[in-house]
Amino acid sequence: MLRIWMDGQLVPQSEATVSVYDHGLLYGDGCFEGIRAYGGRVLKLKSHLARMYESASLIRLAPAYDMEEIEDAIRETLAANDLKDAYIRLVFTRGVGTLGLHPFKCPTPGTIVIADKIQLYPEELYENGMHVIVAKRPRIPIPCLDPRIKSLNYLNNILAKIEAIDAGVLEAIMLNTDGQVAECTGDNIFAIKDGRILTPSTSTGILHGVTRRFVIKEIAPACGYEVEEAVFPLDELLSADEVFLTGTAAEVIGVTRIDDTVIGDGTVGPVTKACIAEFRRRIAEGCPED
Repeated sequence: MLRIWMDGQLVPQSEATVSVYDHGLLYGDGCFEGIRAYGGRVLKLKSHLARMYESASLIRLAPAYDMEEIEDAIRETLAANDLKDAYIRLVFTRGVGTLGLHPFKCPTPGTIVIADKIQLYPEELYENGMHVIVAKRPRIPIPCLDPRIKSLNYLNNILAKIEAIDAGVLEAIMLNTDGQVAECTGDNIFAIKDGRILTPSTSTGILHGVTRRFVIKEIAPACGYEVEEAVFPLDELLSADEVFLTGTAAEVIGVTRIDDTVIGDGTVGPVTKACIAEFRRRIAEGCPED
């Protein structure tokens, strides 16, 4: 049985419970990070922790533990479960409070670290590419909810994910309310056209993805490409030569069809393949933690 780190203690999975008065449960009031470990090293751990603490700051949640203590908790949880390759879920909840919305009547934030296995997409999709749809549900506008906050309330993404499931696919592209390409329900988007790699600007309302930044700053340049952050409509994505997605769980994966439109020649293209290979090479040769 897995052991979960909760508020400073490792407990059996069956005992890892939260109060029905925790505002993380009642209102989705809290934040989270999904993090990957490979060979005992935690990919971009410091970047994930920086984003987690920024999320907490933006919702005025003061974590019960500092960044170094959480880093130790993550490593302790991996060791306790004898996991070298794992998916890690770090959660801060507002904590136990009253039934009202008032967040500052929750005196002690909750902290949870889970380490487990995950396989988001079947391996054959990395070889052959995946089909996705365009969701009818738009991304929440920035003035309504700052996308730098990775909130426990993920209903916007979940409702778009339901559209994908109903269509028999595993992912959906979300546009913003201006009709610009934003992101997928759980992944960021990249498009290749005439040798240029484009990705939606953060101004479109996307999550500031850690793997997205890894590809922009390190993976693509190592493959000989620069990435341009831009604002573009769906038509530009549909006419791309290649499309790929990035995410902590997804890593780098090609898209070969969007709705009824075949992307490029319908196969995973050379730029995408190069980025996948470079990502996997870096993981195999040391998995950068910074």
